[in-house]
Amino acid sequence: MVRKGQEIKYDYHGEPMVVIDDNNDLRENTAEILDLAGYNTLTAENGKRGVEVATREKPDVIVCDIMMPELDGYGVLHLLRKNPDTQNIPFIFLTAKTERSDFRKGMEMGADDYVTKPFEDIELLNAIEVRLKKSEVLQQNYAASPQGLSQFVKDVKNSGLIKHLSDQYAVETFHKKQTLYQEGKRPRFLYYLVNGKVKAFKSHEDGKEYITDLFSAGDFIGYTALIEDKNYDDSASILEDAEIMEIPKDEFLGMIYSDINIATKFIRIVTQNVKEKEERLLNLAYSSLRKRVARALVDIHEKFNKDG
Repeated sequence: MVRKGQEIKYDYHGEPMVVIDDNNDLRENTAEILDLAGYNTLTAENGKRGVEVATREKPDVIVCDIMMPELDGYGVLHLLRKNPDTQNIPFIFLTAKTERSDFRKGMEMGADDYVTKPFEDIELLNAIEVRLKKSEVLQQNYAASPQGLSQFVKDVKNSGLIKHLSDQYAVETFHKKQTLYQEGKRPRFLYYLVNGKVKAFKSHEDGKEYITDLFSAGDFIGYTALIEDKNYDDSASILEDAEIMEIPKDEFLGMIYSDINIATKFIRIVTQNVKEKEERLLNLAYSSLRKRVARALVDIHEKFNKDG
């Protein structure tokens, strides 16, 4: 029998886990399930102790009850998500509570999954396996390219995290002066420029165009309107014949909204140069007319003549 306050470590090879539960029997039974599955398991008898163990050991997955003395499961999750060292550890709530509001509260706070007691062994093991696969995907480095994006999507799909994703997206050919999208219209795709050149611009009442961005091979286009769920605030047209990969809006948003960690990874891939672009746009907006025109010309030259 385990004494109150005792921390148990199962010396089995495998990913370390932490089980946090104030009920001795449930805590031991849950740990035994993981033990038999080959995982190395640590346990904690209350939320405060669980935070200490998780912070020290940095486990691959945390399985935590909600209703506990001293510090409940929500408090544990809150503290671990505030700590940079533990904020990305997969967190699974193990609870008898089935209220919809409880589920929503946990997920809004950043929980990765919910397993409701009583549960079958396979339910818990499947939930853990999915979270381990997610962690593996998120630890990979993906290039900002069609190949890198496709590999990321394929890995996410194979992990079982997101269903019904296309392994390969359509690549369409666009010709010079052809419109890619128009200001005020709703976005339908995230665009990846395989080759060619594209400009984004705003049209003034006098018919003149104000260029807001320039894109060349390797750039993602149109993600801001998708993420913010708004109409385009500028237009885009083809400067030179281009091949463009079209990622459907629903699949992109499915990726973004399904899991905060996957969303972060995906956004980092598509916006790797966003700070550089923001700095250039701020300079364009706040410089004098003469400086604005000169800087735009320099940017155009550098953008399209990188090897020159």
